[in-house]
Amino acid sequence: MKSLSSKFRIYSAITALIVLSMIPLSCENKIPVIPKSDLLTLPSLTVRDFKTVLSDSGRIQLIMASPLVEKYDKADPQYAEFKSGIRVVLFNNQKDSVIVTSKYAKCTNNNLWELRNSVVVINENNEKLETEVLFWNQEKDHIYTDRFVKMTSEDEVSQGIGFESDSHLTKRRIFKVTAIIYLKDEK
Repeated sequence: MKSLSSKFRIYSAITALIVLSMIPLSCENKIPVIPKSDLLTLPSLTVRDFKTVLSDSGRIQLIMASPLVEKYDKADPQYAEFKSGIRVVLFNNQKDSVIVTSKYAKCTNNNLWELRNSVVVINENNEKLETEVLFWNQEKDHIYTDRFVKMTSEDEVSQGIGFESDSHLTKRRIFKVTAIIYLKDEK
């Protein structure tokens, strides 16, 4: 029996030496180098349940909310991305004036907005603009698209390709009108 236990000890010792030889002798912790190009693709700021209020002289001008905002300061040009959608309420004399929603939005550092996926704009007259892509130059108060649009008011529904207006939908123009449907009967 002693010969079996001594053989077992020899095998155990050899196994232990083999396992120990596989373990590196130095205690170096090498941190992997992240390529610079990968760093540029990461957001510099991420905010969940974002809400901001913009006011001037104590009057609310805008309320903006989004479930997720990612800001990219390393990109050229810098931009903020609202991948989970956005809701913007523009105010006129302290009452809701225009409500804008979309499932995706992107804003560059020079206040140019790109809204995509189920974009809806409703003004104070309850007129509704629907499209899939809408651009907004915030400084010039100009919205536009080259895509299909549907404009619904109390009296009519207009459809077409291409659109431009101010953000309150008061000076609007559909470029290629494809349909106008009058909702009220003539007497």
